[in-house]
Amino acid sequence: MRIAIMSGTSGLIGMQLLDQLLKSAAYDYVISVGRRKLTLKHPKLVQLEGNLAKIQDWNWAESINAESIGGEYRDLVLALESKSAQISGFCSLGTTIKKAGSKERFFEIDHDLVIAFASWVKSLEANSFHYVSAMGANAESGIFYNQVKGKTEKDLESLSFDCLKIYQPSLLLGNRHEFRFGELVATILMKPLVWLKLFKNFRPIYDYQVAKSMVKVDLDSERSGLERISSGEMQDLTAKKKS
Repeated sequence: MRIAIMSGTSGLIGMQLLDQLLKSAAYDYVISVGRRKLTLKHPKLVQLEGNLAKIQDWNWAESINAESIGGEYRDLVLALESKSAQISGFCSLGTTIKKAGSKERFFEIDHDLVIAFASWVKSLEANSFHYVSAMGANAESGIFYNQVKGKTEKDLESLSFDCLKIYQPSLLLGNRHEFRFGELVATILMKPLVWLKLFKNFRPIYDYQVAKSMVKVDLDSERSGLERISSGEMQDLTAKKKS
């Protein structure tokens, strides 16, 4: 049994990633973990809600069984408890300092919750973990946003996943729920790079391209160990092949 466990589902990349995972025949189940459940139903989708900071204390088996009125998730719970499933973790959790309200709260979301989720997935003996970071992530950066992303990457490495993939997209294009003035200006200025196909690692990338790359890399058995996947590589991975 192959299971995808994801967090950050309601975000820009998360929604695209959920769509890709549910459409893929390779995954038997997709478990979405978050503060709230989505108003979405699918035979393969199981949703768990709660305080991510305390995810290690969750009684996830009881929660899944509660959703399984007809016992349809019995095999899923058994596979997780016996650690016989092939598990892939996906995390696209993230916010902005403005939305978080403070640097401290931003760190809690973009670092602490990511590590808490990854640690829980690791305890289930996940085979691989995929994390959406950002271009310019560096624990030593003078830019706080990049510094936090860099620290999160380093702490994920310390969890010693057999397969850890870190995705570093440039400016993201897609339909956000909230308005971000700075990103709007940058998008207007940089979108010509997309049309002209210039500077792959720096030009904006669409949310669905990141999501498709994550699934494609996870299903590629030849890709193991730690990899940082650039925005340019993600665009190559999702480029339409010429016939």
